[in-house]
Formats: sequence, C-alpha cells, structure tokens
Amino acid sequence: MANNLSHKSFKDFEDIPEMDIFQRAKAHEEYLDYLKVSGYMNYRLLVTSGCGPEVTLEEFGTIRKGSYVSFVCNDYLGFTQHPEIKKAAMAGIEKYGTGAGASPLIGGYFEYHQALEDKLSAFFKRPKGSAIVYTTGYTSNSASLQCLLKKDDIAIVDMAVHASVYEGIQGTTVKRFLHNNLEALERILINVRDKYRTKMVIVDGVYSQDGDMAPLKNILDVTHQYGGVLLVDDAHGIGVIGETGRGAMEYFKVMNQVDIITGTFSKTFSNVGGYVIADPQLIAYLQFQSRQYAFSAAATPAISAVSRAIDLVDEEPFWQKKLWENIDYYRSGLTSLGLDIGTTSSAIIPVKIGDIEKNCEAGKLLLECGIYTNPIMYPAVSLKDARIRMSLMATHTKEHLDKALNAFDYINKKLNIALSI
Repeated sequence: MANNLSHKSFKDFEDIPEMDIFQRAKAHEEYLDYLKVSGYMNYRLLVTSGCGPEVTLEEFGTIRKGSYVSFVCNDYLGFTQHPEIKKAAMAGIEKYGTGAGASPLIGGYFEYHQALEDKLSAFFKRPKGSAIVYTTGYTSNSASLQCLLKKDDIAIVDMAVHASVYEGIQGTTVKRFLHNNLEALERILINVRDKYRTKMVIVDGVYSQDGDMAPLKNILDVTHQYGGVLLVDDAHGIGVIGETGRGAMEYFKVMNQVDIITGTFSKTFSNVGGYVIADPQLIAYLQFQSRQYAFSAAATPAISAVSRAIDLVDEEPFWQKKLWENIDYYRSGLTSLGLDIGTTSSAIIPVKIGDIEKNCEAGKLLLECGIYTNPIMYPAVSLKDARIRMSLMATHTKEHLDKALNAFDYINKKLNIALSI
C-alpha cells in the first residue's frame, strides 16, 4: 500500500471516478494513515501553545510531544503576542461582548467595524468609505469577485494567484497567464479588449508559495493601457514590503493607482478576517450585493485589535526592520548550503526539492530535528516543484534560525537536496 501512495497528493482524492463520497473518504483516510505511519503528516498537528517562533506540539503518530522552532505562522511581525494588541482585543470584548449577533445589513454593523474601515482607508491613503471588512481573508477575494465579475466580464489572472481568487472567478470568463509574464498578459489584453464589459487583471503583490513579487508598475501600465482594471491581493506584502510596510504597491510606487486592493488580517494584522479597498461607490455596491457579506454574521468585537495593529505598523517600525534582518540572515544561510530558494523577495522562503517523496522525507527529518515546517506539493504547486515552505517572523531569534540551518545542513547530507553545480 505504501508504494502505491508514496507519490500521491491530496489532489488525487478530490474526485475519484466511480467512487461515491463515502468511498472517496475511505480512500482518503488510507492516505492519511500512510502519512501518519510514515511520519509525513505535517498537517493539522495539534499546537498547545500560542502562535509564535516556537510552538508546542502534541504527540501524533511518529511526532514527539515537545517544543519546536516554528516556520508555519504568517504572523510576520509577531503581533499575535503583542501586549497592546491583546489589550485591544480584550477591551473590544469587554465593551461589546463576544459576537455581533447579525449580518452587517440587519443589525450587525457596529462602531468598531466602522472604526476599522476608517483605519484601513487611511492606511492605504484613500478617502473614508474606501474599505469593506469580510470575516475571512478568503472571502474578501472569493465573495467580492463573485459579486463583481459575471458572464459578460473576464478575469485575467496570474496562474499563481491564491485559491480564493480561483473560487471567486468561477462565474465569469477566465484567462490565465504564465507567472509574472508581461508579454502573455499584454497578448490576452489585446485579444479581449473589445469583447468584455469589465476586464479585470488579478495578481498577488507577494506570491504565497515562491515569495516573489509581481512587477506591479509594469502590470498596472499595461492593464490600464488596454482598458483593464487591476486587482492586487497583497496579503503577504502588507507589513513586510515597502518603506512604511504598505506592501508591494508602496515598493513599486503605485499605491494610489491600483483599482482594487484585497488583503487579510491573519498575517501582519494578527487576527482573522479580510478587506477590500476600492472606490467608495464600489465598496457601497459590495456592501449590498456581495452575498457572503450581506448574509454572514459580522466580525466579532475581538477584531478591534486589528485597528491597534494598523497603528503599530507605523508606531513601531522596528518590527519590520528586525524581520528583514532575519530574512537576510536566513536566506544567506540557506544559499550558502547550496539550497534552492527560488526568487523569493519577502518573508516567505521556500527550499525547493522537487520530488514529492523526498520532500515528505525532508519534512519528517526537520520535525525530528525540532523544526516545524510545511512540505508543499501538488496541487498547491506544480507536480515537480515540491518544496519546504517557511515563513519568517520578526520574533525569530538567531538561535532559532541557526538551529534550522543546521537541520538543513544535516538533511542535505542525508538526502542530497542541494542544487547541482
């Protein structure tokens, strides 16, 4: 059985011909058992401490109970443990309770929601009314795109955009272009310019698997040249990229030119939820026409903490500085070992391995060395592009990073995962 499953991925169990839902679930369970017995189950591990550069894992399969250096949290500035942000969350709950009790349109819209929208508008240097808050970052993409793009419109997407984007564009025409390929993008825009009502180009500011940035200035220019609208999801850039942490748009100096910005609170802003930034008329349209917004309960008062996190990006810029010291040190260490980290230019650092089985083995050995990472494989990345994906935090210490580098040195000697010279 193990031999039959060693080169499988979760994608193989998505839709198995001639199997009903229960048979598919049984086959999937066999795969989970294989991962657990093999020591390859780096997913849904039970964490018994808070989010941070070190976490405590409960015993599971071959995984021992204990403390691990963690590279699985996208809490880039370490704000989930910031005392001021915790205090703001508790103050919100103390004043308003634990829930909103209704959707925003029918009684669930509170002053803490409006205060957060105003903070977001100001953070992105837009007028009041330029922000809408969703209860997840995922739905800030999927729900808004489902609302805005219909069958007579077209979504032109970088093939590496997030799954939430792909879900959001199921009801419209879709064209994909090769990752960061401006020629391919321009070719599509030329071919479709007179055929659709809205031509929306959708890219990430920072891509979640390779950690590289979109060339936003060039993308913006070519999009507007052919009458398109540009949406940038900068979930992984905010707080990390740019002189003041405004993300890839600040880095490329296009902050006020991007038509629609989406993002999340689960990374830099240390909470859960998401947002869309756009012209106030478009935001008002989403408030009443986006079904997931209109028919889902509004965010809880704990989201008050996000307003404080937004302030702290400006008030305590040393967190971003410390993050980049860690990024530069760790990147340098990995490349000195001959490992392939691709084109990353952010806090997301992959070690590309390629082979699925070898990638799983690397993840297992890292856990044995006390390093908790995410082995990523198809369909999150292409079949031959499996990698160990890591997120750096400002609160990682040099000792944390050195422990991981020593582990990779050991694994490279054991599995030969370095680039061929």
